[in-house]
Amino acid sequence: MVQDMTKGSVMRQIVIFTIPLFIGNLFQQAYNLVDAVVVGRFVGKDALAAVGTSFPALFLLIALVMGLTMGASVVVSQLFGAGEIEKMRRAISTTLFFLLGCALSLTVIGLLVSRKLLLLLQTPPEVLEDAVIYLHITFAGLLFVFLYNTIAAFFRALGDSRTPLYFLIISSLLNIVLDLLFVLRYNMGVAGVAWATVIAQAISVVISIAYIYWRVDLLKLYLKDLVFDRKIFAEAVRLGIPAAIQQTILSLGMVAVQGLVNSFGSVTIAAYTAAVRIDSIAMMPIMNLGMAVSTFTAQNIGAAKLARVRRGYRQTLAMVAACCVATTAIVLLYGPKLIALFIDASEIEVIAQGNDYITVVSFFYIVMGLLFVTNGVLRGSGDMTVSMISTIISLSARVIFAYILSSKPEIGYRGLWWSIPIGWGFGFVVAYIRYCSGKWTEKGVVRTLAGPAAETETLPPA
Repeated sequence: MVQDMTKGSVMRQIVIFTIPLFIGNLFQQAYNLVDAVVVGRFVGKDALAAVGTSFPALFLLIALVMGLTMGASVVVSQLFGAGEIEKMRRAISTTLFFLLGCALSLTVIGLLVSRKLLLLLQTPPEVLEDAVIYLHITFAGLLFVFLYNTIAAFFRALGDSRTPLYFLIISSLLNIVLDLLFVLRYNMGVAGVAWATVIAQAISVVISIAYIYWRVDLLKLYLKDLVFDRKIFAEAVRLGIPAAIQQTILSLGMVAVQGLVNSFGSVTIAAYTAAVRIDSIAMMPIMNLGMAVSTFTAQNIGAAKLARVRRGYRQTLAMVAACCVATTAIVLLYGPKLIALFIDASEIEVIAQGNDYITVVSFFYIVMGLLFVTNGVLRGSGDMTVSMISTIISLSARVIFAYILSSKPEIGYRGLWWSIPIGWGFGFVVAYIRYCSGKWTEKGVVRTLAGPAAETETLPPA
């Protein structure tokens, strides 16, 4: 259901948009958790470590495209807020052509460099082969990963977070069923988990496209709509390049941290993998509110309602604070039991290290919430450069302090945990200074794209 967020109660609009996002991410995390639980409990500690160490390598190669897609999503949302529907469709078409080329190119690159990347990450020998298999299968299905996430982003740009939820539920349930089938019945190990994800996302892409042509006129593209609009693409790139750089540096930081984690051995890798999964669920309400305020900001910037944006920022921060208190309490009460879901109870050291991670980090969720919501407003306004700088500084501080602290014998691997809230703090300071300056209010794209029709190339159907 398309949602115009430029009218009505601010808090109600943000909450209505956030709830489907939250439920959807619960399902997303559910199948990520099932991946980890099935692998960790039924294949082993080394297999769990293989899945965990693969993600930074995968993210490194797709980060650039993800960033550019974020820029395109802001363009679509602001054009919708301004009522420029034809230009919005041109933006959608342009993005899809771009993604098709990127997906095919990155599939080839990923298949060629997966092993080298994992060796660069100091992946232990007992983990390496499973990690290579996992990456090869994931890269083979990269087109479906891109399409699945991009279609969902287009729905959210229109204020509709409910429809992507339905597709996500379908994908999650399929993934869980296929996980259990491939790993428990057919003994496919890590390969089974990877194939389950690819197949589930491919089926969801087909269903979502069918739904668009059945019910969603705004997103329908016909032969006349299949254009590559140079002006819109240039604007999406202008917004997307900072986000792309941000995502790429984020991925490089993840690679650097994962390499450091790997240097402590398979016990710490498995503990880190399990703890990050729990951490991802705990942070979901905060991250979803950050995404909601980004779309809210984009639509209201397009409609030139700046006072409403500021009101949305304040009310979202209040909701984030409440979520942080509740989430931290749950994590502190049930930490060891949550980590034990991922690994056999006999792996006492894995459970202890994983619980130590979530205990330290959970005390600082409020700092992460401040960072995410403030950057959400900056991204929604089109102020991508400062959002990028904030993320880079946050990540740089995390990496630097991770290496400094973990090198001290009295701290060791615990330095990895403590570096996370330190990074959040540095990033928030940068973002908040920009918000207080008010310069983000001048970054809207609607005026840039106003005027005569953009120069285009008509392309044949995909």
